[in-house]
Amino acid sequence: MMRMKEISAGGVVYRNTSQGIEVQLITDRYGKISFAKGKREAGETIEQTALREIVEETGVEGRIIQSIDIIAYTYQHSEHGEVDKEVHYYLVESKGGELRPQIEEIRGVAWYEPKEAWEKQQKSGYDNNDFILEKGLKLLGFDF
Repeated sequence: MMRMKEISAGGVVYRNTSQGIEVQLITDRYGKISFAKGKREAGETIEQTALREIVEETGVEGRIIQSIDIIAYTYQHSEHGEVDKEVHYYLVESKGGELRPQIEEIRGVAWYEPKEAWEKQQKSGYDNNDFILEKGLKLLGFDF
């Protein structure tokens, strides 16, 4: 039997301010620090999924700069058994919109300067997101 495959996409969103670059982090429904992401819908490219999910979850409209990486893992689904999951992350520049969390999905969303974002990820983020944020920050010219 073929294992089911699920594709999600999201991004490390950043914006340029007069104080410098800021990175967007969400607080998910479990109180953990993460990035906006979600499942691909029929007919969407993976890039479209990432941008749609970012708008839906955070209110921010973005533009994909480049791919960061893919996290792949398997999880147990109550109906489908083992599911192969792929989460594609992109570096996304904020182009506008208004920051507002989608409270059905997440608890909060905010902008942080890069060092603070990294500290929050270290303290309250998911381990497998560490290298996503690290690569995203490196692409933006930051190295801790």
